[in-house]
Amino acid sequence: MNRSRYLATLLMASAAATALAAGGSAAQDHNADSADTHYRLFIGDHAEGVVRAIDLEDGADAGTFRIDMTPALTRSTSGRTIFAVQGDAGAVAVIDTGIDVEDHGDHRDLHVTDARLLDTAITGTRPAHVIEGSGTIALFDDGTGSVSLFPESAVLDGAFDPVVLAPGAAHHGLAAPMGDYIVVSVPHESPDEPRVGLRVIDRQGAPVGAVVPCPGVHGQAQSARVFAFGCRDGVVIATPSTGAEPPVLEHVSTADLGEGNVSTLQGGTVLQFFLGNFGPAAVVLIEPGTDAPFRRIDLPTRRVDFALDPTNPRNAYVLTEDGQLHLLDVIAGEITQSLRLTEPYSMDGHWRDPRPRLAVAGDHIAVTDPRAGLVRLVGVDSFAQERTIPVDGTPYTIVAVGGSGATH
Repeated sequence: MNRSRYLATLLMASAAATALAAGGSAAQDHNADSADTHYRLFIGDHAEGVVRAIDLEDGADAGTFRIDMTPALTRSTSGRTIFAVQGDAGAVAVIDTGIDVEDHGDHRDLHVTDARLLDTAITGTRPAHVIEGSGTIALFDDGTGSVSLFPESAVLDGAFDPVVLAPGAAHHGLAAPMGDYIVVSVPHESPDEPRVGLRVIDRQGAPVGAVVPCPGVHGQAQSARVFAFGCRDGVVIATPSTGAEPPVLEHVSTADLGEGNVSTLQGGTVLQFFLGNFGPAAVVLIEPGTDAPFRRIDLPTRRVDFALDPTNPRNAYVLTEDGQLHLLDVIAGEITQSLRLTEPYSMDGHWRDPRPRLAVAGDHIAVTDPRAGLVRLVGVDSFAQERTIPVDGTPYTIVAVGGSGATH
């Protein structure tokens, strides 16, 4: 099937299912409960160990959480927790977002409480990637090569007692849970050389099958039940098998795309596809299972950050170093709108220099602007800056949580 038709067909099926679900929910009278929407932003400071929470609707302060150093922020699938990873400090702080969207099938309940820093403190030699899959969170420790496995409930309930596996030597790696198995990166025999590939292990840490080459493996994302991993020469697609069989790993080459490689990925939520970087000034759409799985989209200047829209599955957003925010239509595979949003942020210099980051919160794209001390809010429908939220310090990393539901 033509790849654009493939995604468009999935999009129409998804819209129909959403409409049916919405109709079923609207037919219910939940004791005159009201519908509500609430989104909350969590922003890591670049200069100091602080995570600030801000309610999107009115810009109100929803909490300031002091930790050891500037964090990398990862939200859980449910949005109930955020993991603030501080690799150089050997720590991971966990924040209860205070946002709980509870699914009841015919409707969802929205519970909003105060955000709080949990007592659970996760420590390690050099904790790095946090990846969730199949109801399990995997934390990879670059300093030891170990993988800690636990459910989200363990940190929320204060009963943190992870299963720790040691599948290989210390390296800058990752682990992605897939049912009864975990896909892990495989280090080179020399600690000075990059990762060589991926392999499957079971829940006891025993290897299952051979190593699949994926030179310099870095970056991963999940779309539906499929994982994709970036390599220097392509991507590896991990597809779950039926029954008790392990997932199948397949390397797909990007040689025909020209110079570049995939090292950062995001996965579609409604449609099964991935968006990845490809060199400094391009992105690539990845559609597993199609005759031509890659579509390269060149950008006007070098890329700073990008994000997929979980609510509007046709939309992706890319910020480039000239300060422009671009709307990428993933069905057409092209940029359809551009907006000059910030001053230029050159990609020259250190990769950790303070530059804008993106998060999608309902009807808004939230963009940190470290130099201006702002979060800029762009309307998804208007594709124009609608307002700004002043933020103390140097706003840098950002994640958004929230949703809509009945409030009781």
